[in-house]
Amino acid sequence: MRLTPLGDQAVLAYLDDEPAAVRFAAAVRAANPGWLYDVVPAYASVGVHFDAERITVADVSAWLAHLAVGERAETVGNRWRIPVCYELGPDLCRVAELTRLPADEVIRLHSETEYAVYAVGFVPGFPYLGYLPAPLCGVGRLASPRLRVDPGSVGVTGRQTAVYPLPRPGGWHLIGRTPLTLVDVADGFFPLRVGDRVRFARIDAAEFRRAEGNRLDPVTSRV
Repeated sequence: MRLTPLGDQAVLAYLDDEPAAVRFAAAVRAANPGWLYDVVPAYASVGVHFDAERITVADVSAWLAHLAVGERAETVGNRWRIPVCYELGPDLCRVAELTRLPADEVIRLHSETEYAVYAVGFVPGFPYLGYLPAPLCGVGRLASPRLRVDPGSVGVTGRQTAVYPLPRPGGWHLIGRTPLTLVDVADGFFPLRVGDRVRFARIDAAEFRRAEGNRLDPVTSRV
């Protein structure tokens, strides 16, 4: 593990890989020292934010280094099932062309893979999910990003997939859409967390309409 200051109120820890970062973040949260403000894992790094009036960067770094030696926390995350209507993906056929796969095979590969939430960002609640199966990797971004992507749109690019939780501009290729609400900023509803696992389940347009507007339910959507 490598530690580096992130300003005067945070330390950034670089781990060997993404699972190690998730475990380390869980260990810091479990220890929960009184000076801790927040723990922000993202891929193979973990940002540890602290109260600079109570502890120094050097002391936090020493504490983290000591914790890493004995860190044994398991990855504790929820598993989610997110329904997707792939027929509502405007770029599905283009992704099929780029990967030289039939559209149904793109859907099968995408929906049969379990993904990890490696980071949340870009907009509130936007989950970066990895990693795509090899035949779907390598699809680039759109040459001209859309000015508006509908909430619930499922996109792919590079080795990653994601769900746009809010209407925003975006340049990922869109291969489907979920009817479920993944984020409610006003209500503080952000169910997906780093370390969670996600599977997509194919639904048709009728099922999409019946479920449209429902929230990602912490009870019925967990697997």
